[in-house]
Amino acid sequence: MAKDQHTITRDQWRQAELLWDFHRMHHRLRPCDVAIGLGSHDLGVAIRSAELYHAGLFPTLVFTGGNSPSTTAVFPRGEAVHFREHALGLGVPDSAILLEPEASNTGQNIALSRQILADAGIVPATVLLVCMPYMERRSFATARKLWPEVEVTCASQPLELDDYAAGIGDAGLVIDMIVGDLQRVMEYPGRGFAIEQEVPRRVRAAYESLVASGFDGHLIRA
Repeated sequence: MAKDQHTITRDQWRQAELLWDFHRMHHRLRPCDVAIGLGSHDLGVAIRSAELYHAGLFPTLVFTGGNSPSTTAVFPRGEAVHFREHALGLGVPDSAILLEPEASNTGQNIALSRQILADAGIVPATVLLVCMPYMERRSFATARKLWPEVEVTCASQPLELDDYAAGIGDAGLVIDMIVGDLQRVMEYPGRGFAIEQEVPRRVRAAYESLVASGFDGHLIRA
Protein backbone atom coordinates (compact mmCIF):
# COMPACT_ATOMS: atom_id res chain seq x y z
CA MET A 1 0.00 0.00 0.00
CA ALA A 2 1.46 3.32 -1.05
CA LYS A 3 2.22 5.94 1.59
CA ASP A 4 0.80 9.43 1.74
CA GLN A 5 3.38 12.10 0.96
CA HIS A 6 3.29 13.39 4.53
CA THR A 7 4.28 9.97 5.93
CA ILE A 8 7.41 9.58 3.77
CA THR A 9 10.49 9.88 5.94
CA ARG A 10 13.72 11.57 4.94
CA ASP A 11 15.49 8.20 4.83
CA GLN A 12 12.80 6.72 2.59
CA TRP A 13 13.07 9.67 0.23
CA ARG A 14 16.86 9.24 0.04
CA GLN A 15 16.35 5.57 -0.73
CA ALA A 16 13.89 6.47 -3.47
CA GLU A 17 16.38 8.96 -4.92
CA LEU A 18 18.97 6.18 -5.07
CA LEU A 19 16.59 4.02 -7.10
CA TRP A 20 15.64 7.00 -9.28
CA ASP A 21 19.28 7.65 -10.17
CA PHE A 22 19.88 3.97 -10.92
CA HIS A 23 16.89 3.78 -13.25
CA ARG A 24 18.23 6.61 -15.37
CA MET A 25 20.86 5.44 -17.85
CA HIS A 26 22.61 8.82 -18.16
CA HIS A 27 23.23 8.23 -21.85
CA ARG A 28 24.86 10.96 -23.90
CA LEU A 29 22.29 11.93 -26.50
CA ARG A 30 23.32 11.84 -30.13
CA PRO A 31 21.56 11.60 -33.50
CA CYS A 32 19.76 8.29 -34.11
CA ASP A 33 17.99 6.78 -37.11
CA VAL A 34 14.63 6.74 -35.32
CA ALA A 35 13.05 7.45 -31.95
CA ILE A 36 10.36 5.46 -30.17
CA GLY A 37 8.16 7.23 -27.63
CA LEU A 38 6.94 4.59 -25.21
CA GLY A 39 3.32 4.93 -24.17
CA SER A 40 2.49 5.51 -20.51
CA HIS A 41 0.40 7.71 -18.22
CA ASP A 42 2.97 10.50 -18.54
CA LEU A 43 2.52 13.07 -21.31
CA GLY A 44 6.07 14.19 -20.59
CA VAL A 45 7.20 11.44 -22.96
CA ALA A 46 5.49 13.22 -25.86
CA ILE A 47 6.89 16.57 -24.74
CA ARG A 48 10.45 15.24 -24.54
CA SER A 49 10.06 13.46 -27.89
CA ALA A 50 9.03 16.72 -29.54
CA GLU A 51 11.94 18.58 -27.96
CA LEU A 52 14.44 16.04 -29.24
CA TYR A 53 12.87 16.00 -32.71
CA HIS A 54 13.26 19.77 -32.93
CA ALA A 55 16.85 19.38 -31.73
CA GLY A 56 17.49 17.31 -34.85
CA LEU A 57 18.24 14.01 -33.12
CA PHE A 58 16.07 11.87 -35.41
CA PRO A 59 13.92 12.17 -38.55
CA THR A 60 11.25 9.60 -37.67
CA LEU A 61 9.31 9.14 -34.44
CA VAL A 62 7.15 6.16 -33.49
CA PHE A 63 4.58 6.60 -30.74
CA THR A 64 3.58 3.23 -29.32
CA GLY A 65 0.92 2.18 -26.83
CA GLY A 66 -2.70 1.20 -26.53
CA ASN A 67 -4.24 1.35 -23.07
CA SER A 68 -3.71 -0.03 -19.60
CA PRO A 69 -5.88 0.22 -16.48
CA SER A 70 -3.88 3.29 -15.41
CA THR A 71 -4.23 5.17 -18.72
CA THR A 72 -7.72 4.42 -20.02
CA ALA A 73 -9.33 7.31 -18.18
CA VAL A 74 -6.55 9.77 -19.07
CA PHE A 75 -6.00 8.71 -22.69
CA PRO A 76 -9.29 7.09 -23.74
CA ARG A 77 -8.26 6.79 -27.41
CA GLY A 78 -4.96 5.18 -26.53
CA GLU A 79 -1.58 6.37 -25.34
CA ALA A 80 0.07 6.58 -28.76
CA VAL A 81 -2.86 8.48 -30.28
CA HIS A 82 -2.82 11.13 -27.54
CA PHE A 83 0.98 11.39 -27.59
CA ARG A 84 0.92 11.94 -31.35
CA GLU A 85 -1.71 14.65 -31.04
CA HIS A 86 0.30 16.41 -28.36
CA ALA A 87 3.49 16.23 -30.43
CA LEU A 88 1.65 17.66 -33.45
CA GLY A 89 0.57 20.54 -31.25
CA LEU A 90 4.23 21.08 -30.37
CA GLY A 91 5.18 21.41 -34.02
CA VAL A 92 6.29 17.90 -34.96
CA PRO A 93 5.10 17.33 -38.55
CA ASP A 94 2.64 14.52 -39.16
CA SER A 95 4.96 13.15 -41.86
CA ALA A 96 7.60 12.43 -39.19
CA ILE A 97 5.32 10.33 -36.96
CA LEU A 98 4.40 6.66 -37.19
CA LEU A 99 1.68 5.26 -34.93
CA GLU A 100 1.62 1.92 -33.13
CA PRO A 101 -1.67 1.85 -31.18
CA GLU A 102 -1.86 -1.73 -29.86
CA ALA A 103 1.01 -2.42 -27.45
CA SER A 104 0.06 -3.12 -23.84
CA ASN A 105 3.52 -3.68 -22.32
CA THR A 106 7.12 -2.68 -22.93
CA GLY A 107 8.00 -5.82 -24.85
CA GLN A 108 5.14 -5.18 -27.23
CA ASN A 109 6.16 -1.52 -27.48
CA ILE A 110 9.53 -2.64 -28.84
CA ALA A 111 8.39 -5.56 -31.01
CA LEU A 112 5.42 -3.81 -32.59
CA SER A 113 7.35 -0.57 -33.19
CA ARG A 114 10.02 -2.58 -34.93
CA GLN A 115 7.36 -4.06 -37.21
CA ILE A 116 5.77 -0.66 -37.90
CA LEU A 117 9.18 0.66 -38.94
CA ALA A 118 9.85 -2.36 -41.14
CA ASP A 119 6.47 -1.93 -42.81
CA ALA A 120 7.52 1.65 -43.60
CA GLY A 121 10.77 0.41 -45.11
CA ILE A 122 12.90 1.63 -42.20
CA VAL A 123 15.52 -0.71 -40.72
CA PRO A 124 17.40 1.39 -38.17
CA ALA A 125 20.85 0.76 -36.79
CA THR A 126 20.40 3.24 -33.93
CA VAL A 127 17.25 3.82 -31.86
CA LEU A 128 16.46 6.48 -29.29
CA LEU A 129 13.97 5.26 -26.68
CA VAL A 130 12.03 8.09 -25.06
CA CYS A 131 10.25 7.09 -21.87
CA MET A 132 9.53 8.10 -18.29
CA PRO A 133 12.72 8.73 -16.26
CA TYR A 134 12.30 5.69 -14.04
CA MET A 135 11.66 3.42 -17.04
CA GLU A 136 14.94 4.07 -18.85
CA ARG A 137 16.81 1.06 -17.51
CA ARG A 138 13.99 -1.43 -17.98
CA SER A 139 13.24 -0.10 -21.47
CA PHE A 140 16.92 -0.40 -22.38
CA ALA A 141 17.11 -3.96 -21.06
CA THR A 142 13.96 -4.95 -22.94
CA ALA A 143 15.16 -3.48 -26.23
CA ARG A 144 18.57 -5.14 -25.92
CA LYS A 145 16.84 -8.48 -25.42
CA LEU A 146 14.29 -8.19 -28.22
CA TRP A 147 16.26 -6.11 -30.73
CA PRO A 148 19.93 -6.88 -30.06
CA GLU A 149 21.18 -5.74 -33.46
CA VAL A 150 20.37 -2.07 -32.88
CA GLU A 151 22.29 0.39 -30.73
CA VAL A 152 19.95 1.77 -28.09
CA THR A 153 20.10 5.16 -26.40
CA CYS A 154 17.59 6.19 -23.73
CA ALA A 155 16.16 9.64 -23.03
CA SER A 156 13.57 11.13 -20.72
CA GLN A 157 12.68 14.49 -19.26
CA PRO A 158 15.71 15.73 -17.27
CA LEU A 159 13.91 15.91 -13.93
CA GLU A 160 14.99 15.13 -10.40
CA LEU A 161 12.73 12.97 -8.27
CA ASP A 162 11.34 15.95 -6.34
CA ASP A 163 10.24 17.71 -9.52
CA TYR A 164 8.80 14.57 -11.08
CA ALA A 165 6.81 13.70 -7.96
CA ALA A 166 5.50 17.26 -7.76
CA GLY A 167 4.30 17.01 -11.36
CA ILE A 168 2.53 13.70 -10.73
CA GLY A 169 1.06 15.03 -7.50
CA ASP A 170 1.47 11.85 -5.45
CA ALA A 171 4.95 11.16 -4.06
CA GLY A 172 3.92 7.82 -2.57
CA LEU A 173 2.61 6.61 -5.89
CA VAL A 174 5.85 7.63 -7.61
CA ILE A 175 7.90 5.67 -5.09
CA ASP A 176 5.60 2.69 -5.63
CA MET A 177 6.28 2.92 -9.37
CA ILE A 178 10.05 3.21 -9.16
CA VAL A 179 10.14 0.31 -6.69
CA GLY A 180 7.99 -1.77 -9.04
CA ASP A 181 10.21 -0.99 -12.00
CA LEU A 182 13.33 -2.06 -10.12
CA GLN A 183 11.66 -5.36 -9.28
CA ARG A 184 11.07 -5.84 -13.00
CA VAL A 185 14.69 -4.97 -13.82
CA MET A 186 15.72 -7.76 -11.45
CA GLU A 187 13.02 -10.32 -12.26
CA TYR A 188 12.43 -10.00 -16.00
CA PRO A 189 15.75 -11.47 -17.19
CA GLY A 190 14.79 -14.76 -15.56
CA ARG A 191 11.49 -14.67 -17.44
CA GLY A 192 13.21 -14.04 -20.76
CA PHE A 193 11.87 -10.48 -21.09
CA ALA A 194 15.09 -8.48 -20.72
CA ILE A 195 18.85 -8.68 -20.47
CA GLU A 196 20.50 -9.12 -17.08
CA GLN A 197 21.84 -5.98 -15.40
CA GLU A 198 23.93 -5.68 -12.28
CA VAL A 199 22.08 -4.01 -9.43
CA PRO A 200 24.49 -2.49 -6.89
CA ARG A 201 24.16 -3.78 -3.36
CA ARG A 202 23.15 -0.40 -1.94
CA VAL A 203 20.41 -0.03 -4.57
CA ARG A 204 19.07 -3.48 -3.76
CA ALA A 205 19.17 -2.68 -0.03
CA ALA A 206 17.22 0.55 -0.61
CA TYR A 207 14.67 -1.38 -2.65
CA GLU A 208 14.21 -4.01 0.06
CA SER A 209 13.83 -1.33 2.72
CA LEU A 210 11.17 0.53 0.71
CA VAL A 211 9.23 -2.68 0.08
CA ALA A 212 9.35 -3.48 3.79
CA SER A 213 8.03 0.03 4.47
CA GLY A 214 4.95 -0.65 2.36
CA PHE A 215 5.88 0.82 -1.03
CA ASP A 216 4.65 -2.27 -2.82
CA GLY A 217 1.67 -1.05 -4.82
CA HIS A 218 3.29 -1.72 -8.22
CA LEU A 219 5.05 -5.00 -7.44
CA ILE A 220 4.34 -8.02 -9.61
CA ARG A 221 3.09 -10.95 -7.59
CA ALA A 222 4.25 -14.53 -7.98
